[in-house]
Amino acid sequence: MWKNIDPKDMSGNVFSRIGDQWMLISAGNRERCNTMTASWGGLGVLWSKPVAAAFIRPQRYTYEFVEREDYFTLSFLGENWRKQLALCGSKSGRDMDKIAACGFHTAYAAGNAPYFEEAELVLVCRKLYWQDMDPTHFLDGGIDTKCYPERDYHRMYIGEIVEMLEKD
Repeated sequence: MWKNIDPKDMSGNVFSRIGDQWMLISAGNRERCNTMTASWGGLGVLWSKPVAAAFIRPQRYTYEFVEREDYFTLSFLGENWRKQLALCGSKSGRDMDKIAACGFHTAYAAGNAPYFEEAELVLVCRKLYWQDMDPTHFLDGGIDTKCYPERDYHRMYIGEIVEMLEKD
């Protein structure tokens, strides 16, 4: 059902996958995990490794899981899951079991990182680096005003893509 592919062989446009279709950032373990929808992020090569960049605000419940674990996943589900992705982006796992509410089936990859059987593509990432966004570094002041009116700056996580799973 799943095949492991080389990140260089990923199909689809990364800008569309992240920005338009959205993705789920998930972390945790077999006992407890959480997920959130994201439409910000990036893929590329850094430190001679294929990497993914994920951005999470500190007040998000998923932040606690990504902070604690060595691995996180990015799951891309496609357009038929838009309603569930909207729920995972607007509700907190502190208040409800979003995974059950969406009808997702959790599977586990390297480092017990959770992902969802409903996904078309899954990136399994081992954390390499993190950094908090610093508003003094914005060269375009409009970004701070528009994206951070509450001053709740994201933490950026860079993860090495250790596995890329695609549905057969």
